[in-house]
Amino acid sequence: AFGVIADIQYADAEDGYDFSGTRRRYYRQSLQLLRDAVAAWAAERPPLAFVLQLGDSIDGLNARSGAAEGALARVLAALGRLRAPVLHAWGNHELYNFSRARLARTGLSSRPAGAAAMAGDCQAYHFSPAARFRLVVLDAYDLSVLGREPGSPRYQESLRLLREKNPNENLNSPAGLEEPRFVEFNGGFSQAQLDWFNEVLKFSDENQEKVVVMGHLPIHPDASDRVSLAWNYEDALSVIHSHRCVVCFLAGHLHDGAYCLDHHGVHHLTLEGVIETPPESNAFGTIYVYEDKMILKGRGRISDRVMHF
Repeated sequence: AFGVIADIQYADAEDGYDFSGTRRRYYRQSLQLLRDAVAAWAAERPPLAFVLQLGDSIDGLNARSGAAEGALARVLAALGRLRAPVLHAWGNHELYNFSRARLARTGLSSRPAGAAAMAGDCQAYHFSPAARFRLVVLDAYDLSVLGREPGSPRYQESLRLLREKNPNENLNSPAGLEEPRFVEFNGGFSQAQLDWFNEVLKFSDENQEKVVVMGHLPIHPDASDRVSLAWNYEDALSVIHSHRCVVCFLAGHLHDGAYCLDHHGVHHLTLEGVIETPPESNAFGTIYVYEDKMILKGRGRISDRVMHF
């Protein structure tokens, strides 16, 4: 069994609204909801094997007020009360607050014992928490203009791709785009990461493993809206669909949450975000893994779900 939570986006700030000005965001309260989730997970018996934090642990507001270090310390302290390891995906809000180089030196880059990481600064790795079961963490901002030095080759490559697809002056605006996912707050997977991912899945196929993949950005249009998708989601999907082993892809980013079962039998579960969850509710869950299925026990805004393999 393992815990799941997404888009905490904590900031020590009064409630605000999203970019459209219509959706309330509970910045300060999100830390209390995280603490409540941790208390519930800590009481689980048998104990959880690990917890997945699907990205956007703190909000971009912190960067403007110089509060990023303190906000992250509070979130990590809350999660640190768990005995189980916590695995983190990096989201756009982490990259509003820190450079990739700085993030790599925080608790958000922690990996479980025995994890095998991709070479370089890509935050992709995999490990096996149980026999014939593997978890792969992907870095959905490997291609991105966020968190990278403007002079770096990867930044230039990402900016070129973004400008090619998005002629808007504001690169965060999807207005009028044929492919509205090409905005600055999204990102994608480099070819090197996709090649690495393909090799990991090849190994899992050969060893008859079940694989769960997680990343901040959804990679299936039916488990998202047209905007909140990885830039090259089709490339990631085609890697998954060329293997038998993947049973589920877990993502955050879309605060409403979404779900679909694709035509290859892969479950795509996008979790509701803590940041837009009212104080009297919550948004986290526990996933129980069996031979033939996974059962999600959701809390608050997250529904229960049975996902057959």
